Amino acid sequence: MEIIKHRKIYFAISGLLVVASIVLIGLYGLKLGIDFTGGSLMEIKVHQDVQTSAPAIQTILTESSENHEAVLDSVQVQPTEDNGFLLRFKDVSEDKHQQILGYLNTKLSEGVEIDENNSRLYQGGDTGGVPDVSGIQAIDSEGNPVDISFEPVNQEGVISSPVITIGGTQVVEEQRFESIGPVIGQELQDKAVEAMIVVLIAIVLYIAWAFRKVSDPVSSWKYGIVAIAALVHDVSIPVGVFVILGKVANVEVDILFVTALLTILGYSVNDTIVVFDRTRENLARDHHKHDFDYLVNKSVNETIRRSLFTALTTFLVLLAIYLYGGESIKNFVLALMIGVVAGTYSSIFLASPLLVVWEKWSRRR
Repeated sequence: MEIIKHRKIYFAISGLLVVASIVLIGLYGLKLGIDFTGGSLMEIKVHQDVQTSAPAIQTILTESSENHEAVLDSVQVQPTEDNGFLLRFKDVSEDKHQQILGYLNTKLSEGVEIDENNSRLYQGGDTGGVPDVSGIQAIDSEGNPVDISFEPVNQEGVISSPVITIGGTQVVEEQRFESIGPVIGQELQDKAVEAMIVVLIAIVLYIAWAFRKVSDPVSSWKYGIVAIAALVHDVSIPVGVFVILGKVANVEVDILFVTALLTILGYSVNDTIVVFDRTRENLARDHHKHDFDYLVNKSVNETIRRSLFTALTTFLVLLAIYLYGGESIKNFVLALMIGVVAGTYSSIFLASPLLVVWEKWSRRR
């Protein structure tokens, strides 16, 4: 394959994607999650007999009535699998946390139909966020009572709202609750940027040291700079995609997204170094018999099958995790999949051609 010969086409494709990503970042920016902005995240699972939706839960928590004020000023609700929901709202106290759970239990218990025994659950009266257990009844079609229980939960001196269950299963079951203050969120932002910078500097130093014996016709430090240019390409593309997802689908980035970017850096630079190392070997064996661009093209062709097979197997594993894994890691896996594709492309069609262009430019000087 004449990869080096057609480098302008590959440069145009990469340049278009990177510029588009930078423009999107500048215009809209990433939609930051509570890891970076501070706030609370609650994941709940609603009983299978409760018919509800993300807009309905949002309305329950943010609407006020004559008897009570709204439980929350604002909340973002995102549906997940198996009748689950992710709720994001401002940082709250433990008392407020328990009030939210109790109010969801109360409101979602109203008018529940249980299909398997044709029974119905009734809730009487507005409770202002604390369940009124005296107004709840449940009977089946023959007039027999349904197994419904109410249990106060004690947690470090805080008595939560009663837990309402149907047939032994909670109407609203909390899967997880996370709360991060704004100061910690800003600190995480700073640490994430620092981690990226440290990793990039370490990569340049390592490549310069590893290729220290290769100085003709390209200095060893230039291999490191070219690798960084390829890594900027590999990171900017998934970031650009997540800017779009944040704009159109309210997808937020969290600390796992930063982890994904760091993983992409490691994966991509490993692939790039494999090509560079083959170039170093071919330079040592050639003894200036062929042009530099010929040797680089030969090196890319000798390693392209390995790069493609490695990327394909990695991508298939990530795809399986994305399709069958948990909801909480889907964005992490999606970022990795995009990064694997971008990293494989840059190792073959961007890094080595850039090395050739730099060598030609140096000779003209």
